[in-house]
Amino acid sequence: MAKSREPGPVFPRPFSAAVLSAVRRIPAGRVATYGDVAARAGRPRASRAVGNIMRECRDSSVPCHRVVGAGGALGGYGGNLELKRSLLRAEGLIVIGQRIRSFAAVRWQSGAAPSQTRDRHERGGRGPGWRTGRM
Repeated sequence: MAKSREPGPVFPRPFSAAVLSAVRRIPAGRVATYGDVAARAGRPRASRAVGNIMRECRDSSVPCHRVVGAGGALGGYGGNLELKRSLLRAEGLIVIGQRIRSFAAVRWQSGAAPSQTRDRHERGGRGPGWRTGRM
């Protein structure tokens, strides 16, 4: 009979820790997109990864409800969009259906970290004109 092991402490990976730190900095009454958070965490193309981290986050110090989809779409919230809508409304945001009204006015991008990635051309990837050498 195999011995069952109790799970040990879970230590967040560096990107996960950066994501959670970025989300904690979103002020009340403001929202950021999954892409905004990914950029602040140093991986601007990792918006899906941010969504997965948000889905698994159970830390009450992380205001996951302030992370929304592109264009102000509510996105997910563990399947409880009504709770997400209520939390955002309690912070003064106007939510109509599945979208945040005046999204551009409440979108938080202040102090966004510079991208830590280079474009494809700089790193030798297949950017525009890769066959001909012209850009």
